[in-house]
Amino acid sequence: MAKADKTSYPKEKIKILFLENISDVAVKNFNMQGYVQVEKISKALTEEQLMEEIKDVHILGIRSKTQVTKKILDAAKKLQTIGCFCIGVNQVDLKAATKNGVVVFNAPYSNTRSVAELVIGSSIMLIRRIPDKNKAAHEGVWMKEAKGSHELRGKTLGIIGYGNIGSQVSVLAEGLGMKVIFYDVETKLPLGNAEDAKSLKELLNKADVVTLHIPETSQTKNLINKTNLKYFKKGAILLNYARGEVVDLDALRKALLDGSIGGAAIDVFPWEPEKNGDRFQTPLQDCPNVILTPHIGGSTEEAQQNIGEDVSAKLFNYLEKGITFGSHTVPALALPPQEGSHRILHIHNNVPGVLSEINTQLSKYKINILGQYLKTNDDIGYVVLDVDKQLSAQAFGLLKEVKATIKVRMLY
Repeated sequence: MAKADKTSYPKEKIKILFLENISDVAVKNFNMQGYVQVEKISKALTEEQLMEEIKDVHILGIRSKTQVTKKILDAAKKLQTIGCFCIGVNQVDLKAATKNGVVVFNAPYSNTRSVAELVIGSSIMLIRRIPDKNKAAHEGVWMKEAKGSHELRGKTLGIIGYGNIGSQVSVLAEGLGMKVIFYDVETKLPLGNAEDAKSLKELLNKADVVTLHIPETSQTKNLINKTNLKYFKKGAILLNYARGEVVDLDALRKALLDGSIGGAAIDVFPWEPEKNGDRFQTPLQDCPNVILTPHIGGSTEEAQQNIGEDVSAKLFNYLEKGITFGSHTVPALALPPQEGSHRILHIHNNVPGVLSEINTQLSKYKINILGQYLKTNDDIGYVVLDVDKQLSAQAFGLLKEVKATIKVRMLY
């Protein structure tokens, strides 16, 4: 079957809302594909504002600031999919999105390199104590000295969380001549000469530089606390480009002031301002040899372009083919196109007998199914059906009446 020229619902009628200054690459990609109703807003919206804006929206694009709550999702009667143009999806109520049959995508790998490079760059700055020398120079004080300044070469880097970013940092660090050890709760294959530490304590005891690349969970909250800070080598450096809640900043401040920790680079915080220019406070302000950045680990033009391309492609695949690979809500599947057919997407509550009811209804009216694929998760099921073109409208009506149906869409 040749690629369909358009979906059953005209592209020019599909309303797309992009928030938080999402890359123009995404806007351009949608326009090139024939989607003309694209609204771009440079900031995040409050719950009340988004509830009003989203009523007629089919596709929502956000970054990390916008909180998509159950109230918003319940108000979004036409919403088909959400594209999170960032790494995480914790800003979306995934349970409510699943219940409403809204497909949620993100870009988990697109800014990996940007974060990894900044980790290495910050490590060099801290181990040379550049923040203090920079501050002194700005204040008119000349601090030309070698005391306390070191090379990264030959030092040990401890990576906590050896996922996409952690492993990329590992490769870059070895290229600089560092020894790399890592700790992860899951078994991971080491890259290069990296070694797996048997415990968190072992890693902290050995590392000259410790970098965090872990998610925010109940197990990781305040993982670096006053107890674990005692296990660090004296004068070691800590970097957190992961999540704001994984470091106890008050305990870290104390360790920096008493000299047990030699420096820190912190990019994420338990509380962050809503927008640029807002007042920001943290216990680490005015601490020695500290780099503070405003959650910019992945904020490069290259990363934003990659994210725009990645999420756009996932949204197109779902809108025009029904493909859900990369979804955090609807089960991931893809059905190859069938000649001479129309495609229908059926999302339903995962209860026994739904597929049987679908097949019974269609066979009762002698509607031929040319292709079918079902996949379920704990909450919902997703069926893609290719049916005879001449009877597709009748099949669409029958599928809407199936018990436990959440959402039905005639794709093409």
